[in-house]
Amino acid sequence: MIRHIAHRLLGALGVLLVVSVVTFAIFQLLPRVTKVDMAFYYTGRNTSAAQAAAVAERFGFDQPIWTQYWTWLSGIFTGRELGDGVSTVHCAAPCLGWSFRQNRSVTEMLVQAFPVTASIVLGAAVLWLAGGVATGVLAAARRGSLFDRGSTVISLLGVSIPEFFSGMLVIYALTAGPGWLRWYSGGINYVPFTDDPLRWAANLLPVWICLAFLIAAVYTRWTRAAMLETMSEDFITTATAKGLRRRTVVGRHGLRAVVPSVVTLAGLDLGALLGGVIIVESLFSFPGLGRLAYDGITTKDLPVIMGTTLFAAVLIVVANVVVDACYAILDPRVRHVS
Repeated sequence: MIRHIAHRLLGALGVLLVVSVVTFAIFQLLPRVTKVDMAFYYTGRNTSAAQAAAVAERFGFDQPIWTQYWTWLSGIFTGRELGDGVSTVHCAAPCLGWSFRQNRSVTEMLVQAFPVTASIVLGAAVLWLAGGVATGVLAAARRGSLFDRGSTVISLLGVSIPEFFSGMLVIYALTAGPGWLRWYSGGINYVPFTDDPLRWAANLLPVWICLAFLIAAVYTRWTRAAMLETMSEDFITTATAKGLRRRTVVGRHGLRAVVPSVVTLAGLDLGALLGGVIIVESLFSFPGLGRLAYDGITTKDLPVIMGTTLFAAVLIVVANVVVDACYAILDPRVRHVS
């Protein structure tokens, strides 16, 4: 087990190094602008030409690209002294950049936004896993029944309806809909868990439902297909021939064989969504990572864009490592092969 996880961690470090190179290359090489124009992406277009030239010199835009990359990468672990041509600031490690437009560390902004995104994603994950997997198992166990057909129709609707459309319906129904349904007449706003746990959960519930509805539909269809395939295996036939109850065959034998794949899918989805759910956070005006990335793109705040991109990549890689570890626990054959 330890050897297996160690191999995965080494591989993850290599992936992160490649991701850092690609991230830096995308934002520093692809724009193909002068070093002074590049400085505007850090400090804004209101910066004077002299100030932009000072920023370019401070960031070393006139140096070789590999020198710029090493300065940026080492600054993540050791911190950096950054300036906008007028003043100098110290960006403490881990330094993912400094937003001169907001005069804040990008790391500080990520730390502030991450709990919001984590609250959305983890809460929705409980709903889509419980609802999607349970519905898929029941649909497979009652293949051809009215429940199976109904779940298929609902799953198709969930996959087909765009996330922004279902989100707007939820917002309208709960804030401006009929009186009996207008539970959030004061609006749906994010409340930190430490301030009021009940309001935190109550205001997040519509967001959880909006996000979980789409993903639960995918899990329902996937679990149903996987269960139908598993239920046709020889070990299921043997368990049935032994006289075991249908519930035992489906739950203990059928579902157990499907769980490792569900864990893999859930881990990858969580890693990707924790990097930011832009549409949901923008619809509900929740200050999460997705909203932070969107605001950075619209204002062309390059340090924020690079920081959120790298942070999202780290979350996805970490999720892959966790999935590999869980898979090794659930399926001993993985450890043996490793």
